[in-house]
Amino acid sequence: MQVTKKIYFSIILAVIVAAAGFTSGCGVYSFRDVSIPDSIKTVRINYIENKATYVNPQLSPQLTEGVRRKIISQTRLTQTTNDDAHYDITGEIRDYVITTSGIANKQEVSNRLTVSVHIILNNQLSNEKLEFDVSRGFEFSATKSQQTAEAELLDEMIKSLSDDIFTRLFSNW
Repeated sequence: MQVTKKIYFSIILAVIVAAAGFTSGCGVYSFRDVSIPDSIKTVRINYIENKATYVNPQLSPQLTEGVRRKIISQTRLTQTTNDDAHYDITGEIRDYVITTSGIANKQEVSNRLTVSVHIILNNQLSNEKLEFDVSRGFEFSATKSQQTAEAELLDEMIKSLSDDIFTRLFSNW
């Protein structure tokens, strides 16, 4: 029994030492797979404009706010409206399209709403720019009207797109 306690103690000690080694870093803030250089302190998140052919009037303001909340709550960055923010994030919704995604007995049974967002991150300290697109599809029953489906899917769209944008902005992979 005494040997077993020593083995458990040794294992726990090894895990603590390993965890301490992994969490100490040189020059990069890292939390929940977020990587931000220590020199970056401020962020400006600009309004994500809707430039899609069809404009859902609720999507731009809610997506902008969703991205803001995610960044502020999960990073150490301070939000600012100044032009000299270390990170300057802009974006636009480029596509908002509904297509048929499922047919049975020669009738539509499901539709897909696809939303695509283009994001630009300007690192004002290093003059580097990161550009990428995020696209997500959201399924809904073909028996629902577009307005009903949009209303039901809005929270899911905001959460999913905000998560995808955040991951692409701050993950080192």
